[in-house]
Amino acid sequence: MTGEFLRTSTIRRHLYGATGLALLIALYLLTGLTGHDPWRGDDARHFGPILEMLQGNHLLFPAIAGEPETDFPPLYYWAGAAFARLLAPFLPLHDGARLATTVFTALAIFWITRAATRLYGRETRTPAALLTLGTLGLVLHAHETQPMIALMAMQAFTLAGLSHIPTRPVLGGVQAGMGAALAFLAGGLPGVVLSLPLFVVVITACPECRNPRASSGLIIGLSLAIGASALWPLVLHYQSPELLALWWRNEWRELWAGAMSGNEFARLAELLGWFAWPLWPIALWSLWRTRRHLLRVSTLLPITALMFALAWIILNGSLSPASMLPLVPPLALLAASGVPSLRRGAANAFDWFGIMTFGVFTLLVWIAWSAQVFLWPPGLARHLVRVAPDFALRAPEISAIAGIAIVAAWVLLAWRLPRSPNRAPANWALGMTMLWCLTIALLKPWFDHDRSYRPAATSLKIALSGEREDCVAMVGLSASQRASFHYFAGIRPERVINNETQCGFLLVFDDRSDAQKPAPEWQQIWEFRRGGGRQQEIFRLYRRD
Repeated sequence: MTGEFLRTSTIRRHLYGATGLALLIALYLLTGLTGHDPWRGDDARHFGPILEMLQGNHLLFPAIAGEPETDFPPLYYWAGAAFARLLAPFLPLHDGARLATTVFTALAIFWITRAATRLYGRETRTPAALLTLGTLGLVLHAHETQPMIALMAMQAFTLAGLSHIPTRPVLGGVQAGMGAALAFLAGGLPGVVLSLPLFVVVITACPECRNPRASSGLIIGLSLAIGASALWPLVLHYQSPELLALWWRNEWRELWAGAMSGNEFARLAELLGWFAWPLWPIALWSLWRTRRHLLRVSTLLPITALMFALAWIILNGSLSPASMLPLVPPLALLAASGVPSLRRGAANAFDWFGIMTFGVFTLLVWIAWSAQVFLWPPGLARHLVRVAPDFALRAPEISAIAGIAIVAAWVLLAWRLPRSPNRAPANWALGMTMLWCLTIALLKPWFDHDRSYRPAATSLKIALSGEREDCVAMVGLSASQRASFHYFAGIRPERVINNETQCGFLLVFDDRSDAQKPAPEWQQIWEFRRGGGRQQEIFRLYRRD
């Protein structure tokens, strides 16, 4: 009896301890990573440069279907290509490449927890990891081909290094310098904005770092960051100076030219409200609690990182959710520092709000599955049929059994969760992991059907199979569509310049059924329609007569 009780107690301690946290992180990161095509949007778009590198092209400067892509430097694409090549015997190229996101997300979580431990103590290590997992805006980007995840990870690496400055300045400076250099290689000038100014702020405004040892560590780190950051541009200058000039012009223009206007700040606040939940309410509580000690490195460092991230978002003018990822590390640090001091009533309310929130989201996912299988509710079922009239869910009973098991495991784990200051963050991490696993179990076939360009590319490849070899020009294709046609059909669509092209074929993307022909000499030989309603997409192929 006593032995059984001890075994049960040991299992429970491991399940709700470090072992359980590691298993939860692994389940969160690996679920839904493989088994589906590159989905339209960032997932397909950022696989394009990886595919070029796998084919031995554009190894130094990213490109999509042969055209230079200036959005990100090559760090993430190098990692994606390495994983795709390494796992090629076991996984499709796009699934292997997506593992780079998993590794960078895991590194970001690790470095956030290390920084929290150094700044606030060991009791904040677990809340830092749990709150990062529970962030609403992170989950989708952590499972797609997304270079911003690499930038976020290197930002967290820089923060972890700077958090070491008061105690081990040389080691901290070297770590921060490496993080800043890799942040530049991951994000370009945004990486510089998010990392290098932190050195200057810490060395000038933090009383704990105004001593020769800390200053020397920061100077070493800053020198390492600047020197290492110059390596890629120098190599690129000697190999392809025109690409370096193109990259520099685009980086500078995108960094400053599109600053937000006044009416966009409301949309930004709305986006941040859900993207950074539940980090920002606890972070505000932490700031209030430490309002008299804002110049301590434990408070100054994450606040400064948060301010620089917000400044970059405002100057860049982008309201895409992926652009909000650099807010996660500093907010996670601030939130982790506030968890141990949460009052019992606030912690209980936060806990129950998380359970109720994920309970509602779970119900919505089941309703979406029911609309596919039982055509109920009717309104949602009609919408799904209109958007994808040829979709049919196969083996719904298997997905239903998996969904029931996932929900049952969540209820059991949440019910048995020990009472502690970490209970509320643990419930958010458990709930987010459960919701993502349930969504993959019930709705992944729908997303794969609705968001993959494989059918269109395969049909186009068949249409061109009987034609003589010639290049294909394009009008209206997005980056994700060009990458998908290159991957699935082996076609590199070329741009039309000044309404002229030497190609014998013209591929046109449109969302209107009554689109006019480009010119009289072009004869339509192929058409492919996907989706329906406002999401309808139409591809037409013309041959020069």
